[in-house]
Amino acid sequence: MKRLRILTWHVHGNYMYYLSQVPHDFYLVRDAAGSPHHTGRSGQLPWGDNVHDAPVEQLASMPFDVVLYQSRQAYDTEQHTLLSNAQRRLPRIYLEHDPPQGHPTDTRHWVDDPDTVLVHVTPFNALMWDSGRSPVVVIEHGVKLINEVRYAGTRPEGLVVVNHLRTRGRRLGADVYDAVRQRVPLALAGMDASAMPGGLGEVSQLALGQLMASYRFFFHPIRYTSLGLALIEAMMVGMPIVGLATTELSTVITPGREGHIDTRLEPLVAAMQQLVADPEGARRMGEAARQTALARFHIDRFVSDWLQLLNQVTR
Repeated sequence: MKRLRILTWHVHGNYMYYLSQVPHDFYLVRDAAGSPHHTGRSGQLPWGDNVHDAPVEQLASMPFDVVLYQSRQAYDTEQHTLLSNAQRRLPRIYLEHDPPQGHPTDTRHWVDDPDTVLVHVTPFNALMWDSGRSPVVVIEHGVKLINEVRYAGTRPEGLVVVNHLRTRGRRLGADVYDAVRQRVPLALAGMDASAMPGGLGEVSQLALGQLMASYRFFFHPIRYTSLGLALIEAMMVGMPIVGLATTELSTVITPGREGHIDTRLEPLVAAMQQLVADPEGARRMGEAARQTALARFHIDRFVSDWLQLLNQVTR
């Protein structure tokens, strides 16, 4: 197939980096202020030559082959205020990163359009959304570590990676983190992490892998989310995973193999304490987690899935 020019928005940095491994050209909307979702080719990620800025003042006159929406604002508003009539008629995809934030089962997705492919990033998300008339495709995450680091686990603590955990509350597991940290040594990385006990502050995407590799295990306290890229990256590094047996994570981790999952905190605390006490057992589980991640979330599978979808919508 020909090399496509794909217009999209910079919504989730690491996901956009992984998506840019697809061998097409990606044009990221950018405004002079670098406002949210309009930051273009920004940050410290090692963008390839196929990632370009798309200045908002030039958008309507730029040639594209596909429009890839990634937020409700872009779909509901900006396609009408920034794009030309011809651009709005191009093949279009909406990439939904999250499960419903309203009612978990009865929320109708706002796209609801038989001419727009709705891509969900986990089977769980596809199950929970009412996707209406939109054709649905599930493309699970694919991860390519920015720096190839391997697990050491020398620090007998768990690592949690969540942005703004303090203000995002119960859904992201702020209370779970607080309760578990009373009994197990835990550190927290992410935006505003320093506002909570054990907070390390924000860690750059280039340094996160090396930080992960030094901790004994990765703890995922989130009750309700999609499947976090940081968790998959931790698996790729070779960390054992401990988390709540909810959402897509319940299909990824087999208790006793890649780590431990449960809906009860007591067994999770006991599992973490065991990992702290048994570094060799933690290493074995971490290696199993790495093998699972390579089998399910390899970047080559991800790229292949996106190539197939782009071929379908443009042929």
